[in-house]
Amino acid sequence: MRIALVDYGAGNLASVLKAFRALGADVHLVSDVSGLAGARGIVVPGVGHFSATASLGHDWRGAIREALDAGIPLLGICVGLQWLFEGSTEAPGSPGLGLIRGRCFRLEGDDVKVPHVGWNQLDLADRRSRLFAGIASGSSAYFTHSYAAPVVDETIATTTHAVPFSSAVERDLVFGVQFHPEKSGRTGLRVLENFLHVVREGR
Repeated sequence: MRIALVDYGAGNLASVLKAFRALGADVHLVSDVSGLAGARGIVVPGVGHFSATASLGHDWRGAIREALDAGIPLLGICVGLQWLFEGSTEAPGSPGLGLIRGRCFRLEGDDVKVPHVGWNQLDLADRRSRLFAGIASGSSAYFTHSYAAPVVDETIATTTHAVPFSSAVERDLVFGVQFHPEKSGRTGLRVLENFLHVVREGR
C-alpha cells in the first residue's frame, strides 16, 4: 500500500514521513508527477508561505485530480489543507487546487498572538467523519500558522484563535488538517491511522 508524500520544497517532510512509517505505512517522497504512479494515497504537506504551492503547477494539479477520480484518497496538511481551497490572501497570485470553495485568510485579533503556535482544541462537527473516527470533540492538536481556511460545508472540525477556522475538512476522498498530526500525539496518530484505513478501503 504505497503512499506518495509530495515534496515541493515546502514540507515538514521528515516528521510526516517518520509518523507514517511508525504506523507501518509504505511512504515514498515524490518530487515529480511520475512518482504518483502506483500510489494508493497522496499526502501534500506544507509549512511556510502559501506561494510555495505555486510549484505544484498544471501537471501536478491534473495528476492529483485524475488520481482522485480513480479513487485515490488525498490528504493535505497545514499549507496542504489551504491548497485544497481556491486560494489565500497570503499569495493572491497563487491559486489553490480549488477542490473546496473559499479563500484562506490571515488570523487577526487584538487579544491573540499571530502566528498561532501551540496546542488548541478541535471542535468536531455533528456529522460522520472517516478521518476523525474514534476522536472526541474537545481533543487537542498542535498548530503553527498565520493563515487559516474559512468554515465551509466540508468542515469537520473547527478551532478558534481570534475567530473560528477550519481545522479539518473532508469530502469524499478529499481530506485536510490545519494542525500537524505528526506533532499532535495520540490524536494526530489516530488521524493518520484513519487516513490509512481509508486508503486500504479505497472508495
